[in-house]
Amino acid sequence: MSVLLENVSNSVCLAFKALQQDKSGFVNKSKLKVLTANIGTLLDLYGVERGLEHFRSTPSLSFDQYKFYLQNEVFSSFPTKLPLAELREYESRIAEVCWLVCRKRYMQRDHKVFSDDAIYQLYRIFCVLAELVPDSKIEHSYQVLLHPSEVCNIAQTIASSLGCIFDEEDFTNLSISMGSVRLAPFLALLESRCMTGVRDVKAIAEAATEVYQKIVEDVIKKGYLTKKGYIFPTMREFWFVLRPSELTYFKTRSEKDKCGTLPIEPGSRVEPTTGYRIILHSPERNFELGAPDHMTRLQWISALHLAADHSGGQQTYQRLQAAKRLLQRQGLIQEMIQAKTLLQQERTARQAAEGQAKELEALVKADSKKLGELAEVKVKLEKLLEEETQAKRDEEIVRALQARVLAEEWDKREELERLQKEQQLLLDEERIKRIEYEEKQRMKEEQLRSAEDKLTQLEKERQALDEELKQARQKIISSEGMKDFLEAKLYQYAPVLREGDKVRRSHSFMPSTKERPVLLEVRPATLRRSSKK
Repeated sequence: MSVLLENVSNSVCLAFKALQQDKSGFVNKSKLKVLTANIGTLLDLYGVERGLEHFRSTPSLSFDQYKFYLQNEVFSSFPTKLPLAELREYESRIAEVCWLVCRKRYMQRDHKVFSDDAIYQLYRIFCVLAELVPDSKIEHSYQVLLHPSEVCNIAQTIASSLGCIFDEEDFTNLSISMGSVRLAPFLALLESRCMTGVRDVKAIAEAATEVYQKIVEDVIKKGYLTKKGYIFPTMREFWFVLRPSELTYFKTRSEKDKCGTLPIEPGSRVEPTTGYRIILHSPERNFELGAPDHMTRLQWISALHLAADHSGGQQTYQRLQAAKRLLQRQGLIQEMIQAKTLLQQERTARQAAEGQAKELEALVKADSKKLGELAEVKVKLEKLLEEETQAKRDEEIVRALQARVLAEEWDKREELERLQKEQQLLLDEERIKRIEYEEKQRMKEEQLRSAEDKLTQLEKERQALDEELKQARQKIISSEGMKDFLEAKLYQYAPVLREGDKVRRSHSFMPSTKERPVLLEVRPATLRRSSKK
């Protein structure tokens, strides 16, 4: 495949997708004719679009078919190897034509920050660094995707140029979640993550131009140097721009007034001299340059060596670097795949080992359990043996105690028999005494019965006496009534009596200690009853 077609494949693919009317992955030949004619005109090829009518019998073509046609009908007339300056020029022209086809979908965006020129430069950067990969969703279709690491490098460069804080960790997390990005998300990411609070359109354009020159125009280094003139041997200061095939110098930093170009070829050499000067040896002539300090001279020497090493290549320096990074990523992917495979194998081996370990652990546990059981059995047997030994000792002790107790029992038995005999004798004596006591008790009971009979007789006598006393009291009461009656009678017959006599007569039946009672006619009978008591 032609190097030029390989370099512009991403641009052509974006233009091809812009011409699609549906998601079938095919574009009508009439639309492709216009794009092909414009590309042929830029390459000084005319009528190359006419062959599309006879290329395949279908009215539309897929991107693979269209790319095959471009390779065989358009780019086949170009040599395989082109000078790097011409390669960059042709690539820029074709990219501009493709941009005119697809620019509409990328320009019409809300909250646009980049200018139109800056968007075109970012489009060129995207096409240089992106990869052309098949679309898994649509058959015969391709996608132009940029790896998150490349997006991160571009975003960090722009942010540092604008003096903004770049959160690499946040951007990395976002990139991991998004994966590879297309052109529209790429522009949106740069606008949202790299230019926080920046509204200077000129500064944004300069930052985009700096990245564009580095990646697209293959600028290795820029800066001020002094150059010794060819006619007038004086050192004059210019603004130098270094690319792999040339060293261009301008009057000012704006790079508008070009003063000349120093060719850099594979045979070019760089030699430092005195006074911070550098001599650039080329096959045609030597050029003497001067740096402001030692560090700047070392940087320019390193950059010139790098440009000389890549001046004879078939591909630009930045594309080679992107290809190296791609190979590194692929190598990392392969390493990751291998690492995953090894990890899976290790996981499988670990699982098998864990299974074996579990089995061994189960066996160990079973053995430990058996050992524990055997230890318990051993302890029990030792305990039983000790108990049996102690039992034998206790049995011997018991036997000795039993023999001694038996001897004591015999002695006690003999003593008990003796005591029993004595007790029998005592019982006999007690029986005799009891018989005697019972006889005495019987006699006492007879005496008690006779006493009770006497007591009963006395009680009867007492009751008779109480009856007599009761009758006597009734008589006394009746006598008292008769006494009152008699006193009344006496009062009627003899009213003049001594008061004392009257009183004595009233108490004559009741003995008194104060004075002797008056002797009445009823006294003898009263005394007689008292003596009976």
